[in-house]
Amino acid sequence: MNERTDDPASPAPMSFTALPDLALRTLGSTVMAASDESFAAKENLLNPGPAGFRAHIFGAKGQEYDGWETRRRRTPGHDWAIVRLGLPGVIRGVVVDTAWFKGNFPPQVTVEACAAEGHPAAGELTGWTEIVPGSPLTGDAVHEFAVTADRRFTHVRLAIHPDGGVARLRVHGEVVPDPRLLTGLTVDLAALANGAEVTGCSDMFYSSPTNAIMPGLARHQAEGWETARRRDEGNDWITLRLAAPGVVRLAELDTSNLRFNAPGEARIRGADARTGPLEDEEAWFDLLPRTRLQPDTNHRFRLDPARPATHARVDIYPDGGLARVRLHGSLTPDGERDLFTRWEACS
Repeated sequence: MNERTDDPASPAPMSFTALPDLALRTLGSTVMAASDESFAAKENLLNPGPAGFRAHIFGAKGQEYDGWETRRRRTPGHDWAIVRLGLPGVIRGVVVDTAWFKGNFPPQVTVEACAAEGHPAAGELTGWTEIVPGSPLTGDAVHEFAVTADRRFTHVRLAIHPDGGVARLRVHGEVVPDPRLLTGLTVDLAALANGAEVTGCSDMFYSSPTNAIMPGLARHQAEGWETARRRDEGNDWITLRLAAPGVVRLAELDTSNLRFNAPGEARIRGADARTGPLEDEEAWFDLLPRTRLQPDTNHRFRLDPARPATHARVDIYPDGGLARVRLHGSLTPDGERDLFTRWEACS
């Protein structure tokens, strides 16, 4: 999706790694427990960005690694780490990265997942399902494993056989929120945490458009969406599938940290895919007309009640970036049913 296109209805084919990482630390994920972390801490598994390495940096436990590393096992069994996903969902693929682990990587890995209600402790988790069967690993390499279990999971368990080090664990998938937490309330219909997703964008040269619908505030430019400098007469945009059909009543366009590269203006439109094809320009209606933006500012716009939408398109003029996009509103009765249907289908 780095190439420019003006067709928002036809996103480029993507591998599962283009889907959100449900285990990302900034989404609230945590490594709840591990069998051992003698050489390097389990929390490193979820660190954002690629693993770093500085050779010949030794501490009391030996060479320092940016990853999780267990001791040399002298007893039967294997090591493991349990991760609570920041956002529950259907897992489409897992990435196990052994970066920099060359003489101390595990020769084999297995991944299991389970779904749990509430906030259980690691020892209370049950019902584990194998989603990645025993598979070989090599040192200092990225291993991608597609997952076919079409179920909603809340936790994963990484098992390494018998011991060793893993730099990063990524769990890519589609967010499936618990509808009981959303119905009857005002919610952010564009939030990744509520099940919304980016369906297309004109440009993602500097950073992913999915950043714009992440939880929390962007701490710096890289945690928002930013495009390359546009040298033609067009403008940049992103399209979103909302969490479920709903009516948007308040929009937030946040340009925080974008001091010299914020868009000059923005426009928000909605469309209802249930009433006509999104390729039809007439299907789109204004939620927010073209409006001036300021740098490094969280803009909030109260909108006149509009008809329900399933999708939204945010145009920025001519280019630049947005730290966050929030579209607050209420679910329609159909939207509430859609959320329950999706949740029940993969439970």
